[in-house]
Amino acid sequence: MSSRIRADVSLQDVYKQTAGPVLMSGIQALVRLPMVQIRRDRAAGLNTGGFISGYRGSPLGGYDTALGRAKKYLEAHDVRVQPAINEDLAATAIWGTQQVGLWPGASKDGVFGIWYGKGPGVDRTGDVLIHANAAGTAKHGGVLCLAGDDHGAKSSSIPHQSDHAFMSAVIPVLYPSSVHEFVRMGLLGLAMSRYSGCWVAMKVLSDTVESTAVVDLDQEQCSFIEPPNFVIPDSGLHIRWPDDRWSQDHRLQTYKAYAAIEFGSVNGVDRLIIDSQRPRFGIVASGKAFEDVREALDQLGIDRETAEAIGLSLFKVGMPWPLAPHGIRAFSEGLEEVLIIEERREILENQIKQHLFNWRTDVRPRIVGKFDEHDVPFLPLDRQLSEALVAQAIVARLLRMDIPGDIKERLKARLEWFV
Repeated sequence: MSSRIRADVSLQDVYKQTAGPVLMSGIQALVRLPMVQIRRDRAAGLNTGGFISGYRGSPLGGYDTALGRAKKYLEAHDVRVQPAINEDLAATAIWGTQQVGLWPGASKDGVFGIWYGKGPGVDRTGDVLIHANAAGTAKHGGVLCLAGDDHGAKSSSIPHQSDHAFMSAVIPVLYPSSVHEFVRMGLLGLAMSRYSGCWVAMKVLSDTVESTAVVDLDQEQCSFIEPPNFVIPDSGLHIRWPDDRWSQDHRLQTYKAYAAIEFGSVNGVDRLIIDSQRPRFGIVASGKAFEDVREALDQLGIDRETAEAIGLSLFKVGMPWPLAPHGIRAFSEGLEEVLIIEERREILENQIKQHLFNWRTDVRPRIVGKFDEHDVPFLPLDRQLSEALVAQAIVARLLRMDIPGDIKERLKARLEWFV
């Protein structure tokens, strides 16, 4: 059940209900997130607080308003909201929250921070993001950056995506595909930030943040585990004082990003959605592109039975950067081809090629995404994806393969509906 934002959604239901289904918008899910984190902390015996700061702008344009409407609920959970003059100052203030506990006299065990802004705001905040992420997060703090991306420039001066800016700061990027994932993935991001010492980003689009859905609140009771085999150095990964630039960079480059990868892996951030007994053709997608793939498969009539006959498998990536190698390597084993569906510049495609580069040529699958196996442009770099574009891409690749003739004819007939 999904629709545009409804004005009659009860704030009390959205913010006070703790179990069962409830109708909420994407914006309301983001407002609910810090309250859920505080409740989880209190249940774990932690006396924590939350601090939210950022700069208004679509597709997070209604976030400030929603935070204001939920003020009494947030304050009851020790969550303070302080909009900033600009994105840089907001990030700097959140950097300060991670210093709680470095000196005696703290009244909280830790304070987690949530930063928000548009994609261009991520760009202009780069200096703060780089330095703050190198400094690190507190053990009972953590930072989540909400980035409102606008791939099609619906409300921006230029199309943009924030992935590359976060990558340059070595900040892991989570990408929920629907409202249903906002709170759980946000909780995962804060837990990952606390474990790894990294700031963690979560990108959202207007397609999801400006929609409503019935969300099962029982998923908020999920638990996260720490990687059993990752070795953290004796000095730890968290913020400290004093701390020189070389020590910060050493921790970040050598340990923290890998800690985030391992944390995401053991907590199922990437998932196998369709698994064929004899897989030949694999599709990899993340965020909105994943929903486009699911809708395209449905419109093409590719159900579980048809996918089995084709040998089609589907892999959903929840953390597009840094991509965990274990899952994608296991998924790619035995495949003839991997089709990567993602919007704008290559994020997943380049990493998958890197992870599979050293495989023997007789077992390494073809990689097709923005370019095909002959380096011919395939999926657009400058346009938003749509169900029609995705359906055409899937059929174009399947028709090149040896699949049952009746399925080929069905796919051709279904594809005419999109043209």
